[in-house]
Amino acid sequence: MTDTDQLCFDTTKIDKIQELRERGVTVYPYTFERKDTVEEIRERFSAIGHEKSEEEVSTAGRIYIVRQHGKTIFADLGDSCGRIQLYLRKNDLGEEQFDLFRQYVDAGDIIGVVGHVFRTKMGEITIWVDRFELLTKSVCPLPEKFHGLKNVETRYRQRYLDLIMNDESRETFRARSRIISLLRQFLFDREFLEFETPTLQPIYGGANARPFTTYHNALDQKLYLRIAPELYLKRLIVGGFDKVFEIAKNFRNEDIDTNHNPEFSMVEIYEAYRDYNDMMGLTEEIFAHLAEKVCGKTTISYAGQDLDFARPWRRLSMEEAVREYAGIDVRAMSLEELRAFGLEYCVEGCESATTRGEYLVLFFEHFGEEHLIQPTFIYDFPVENSPLAKKHRAKEGLTERFELFIAGMEMANGFSELNDPLDQKARLELQDAKRRKGDLEAQMIDYDFINALGYGMPPTGGVGIGIDRLVMLLTGKDSIKEVLLFPQMRTVLPGQNGSEPEQDGGEE
Repeated sequence: MTDTDQLCFDTTKIDKIQELRERGVTVYPYTFERKDTVEEIRERFSAIGHEKSEEEVSTAGRIYIVRQHGKTIFADLGDSCGRIQLYLRKNDLGEEQFDLFRQYVDAGDIIGVVGHVFRTKMGEITIWVDRFELLTKSVCPLPEKFHGLKNVETRYRQRYLDLIMNDESRETFRARSRIISLLRQFLFDREFLEFETPTLQPIYGGANARPFTTYHNALDQKLYLRIAPELYLKRLIVGGFDKVFEIAKNFRNEDIDTNHNPEFSMVEIYEAYRDYNDMMGLTEEIFAHLAEKVCGKTTISYAGQDLDFARPWRRLSMEEAVREYAGIDVRAMSLEELRAFGLEYCVEGCESATTRGEYLVLFFEHFGEEHLIQPTFIYDFPVENSPLAKKHRAKEGLTERFELFIAGMEMANGFSELNDPLDQKARLELQDAKRRKGDLEAQMIDYDFINALGYGMPPTGGVGIGIDRLVMLLTGKDSIKEVLLFPQMRTVLPGQNGSEPEQDGGEE
């Protein structure tokens, strides 16, 4: 089997291209003067009657359905805004042009049309075509018209085909674009500055995650795809920018499931002279604002649940969450009792836990997360798993860190940012020691970042929000692959079926 066996070219369509060229038809012209979109035509002629409009329209798009009826042809044309019916008559076009359309224009082809608008007896707004031009002859057949494209595997691998066939997919990604634009404007309106930080980094940091590794030949140096922009954005706070953010692509060498993709988008926000309480408030504002703008209200439906984004949201310390959902007080139990409790309930990781803080996190993840349906902040995390968060001002062994959960998913992570260079050095050295012992998700030690803190970073609050999961919520999608244009998939080689793991979808 050769590489070309992966192509789905239709030889009948290729033959038509050759025939058209022999007739002197330009199959792939360079431009077309499209004056109107389908949406503009529908709006402008919403009150049209059965008589043809005096005004001429000119539009272009893809042909979806062709219905031939002797000396007349009906076809459906679609662009990025919607679809509209075409009406072609042999008497209007002339025999040569009519036969050209009848013989050579198929579903999937892109054409330009000029004509007038009228409403059929069935009440459908239609373009009465005076002339047309074939702009692109497709050589791959579209899926069967009545069933469209339903196979999840194909939709994710061939997103262009999904967008051609499924209006719902186009609307999802149109919504994604708008959500990001609204988020950006929200921050601009509050005088935040947007910056870009390196994607290729000599030292990865800002989160606990396994990185992707690459190599730069000219520098003769190993580099990493960033797992977070955090340490670079904090350098900007040190440098004197008080309110900064970045909408960043991050890369983490982790599992793929309905909530995770190794390449994902986040917005990270930092503001000087603020703390984690302020960032919880900012996060509430962002979500409520976007829900109102995108959905028209602060209550949305997701996975059969009504989620209320109206402020204020529920706030629970991690210790309170474990007491509520696991029924135990971690501070009142010995390490031996905690270990026995974890083993009894098959809590993953409890065999290797050595501190009360580690058990606290494990029990919260095991017992608590799935119950957090309404927007809920979990705050005050152990210092063991929060190397970049400031130690709690009142609670020994904890940090001023929060995570936001909605519909059982982690949506945001924020801190009172650690700005003590000596404390930061000690914590990163502990992380680096773990990494050297085989912890693939532990952070490296970044001495340049520690030096930056040494020049003085003001008290700062920070938060990172997962954009992909945010889009999932606001568009009602239950898989991250539904809101990523090109999700990561196993490579398909000739002779393989390319099936993904069961969790990644089959038939809708």
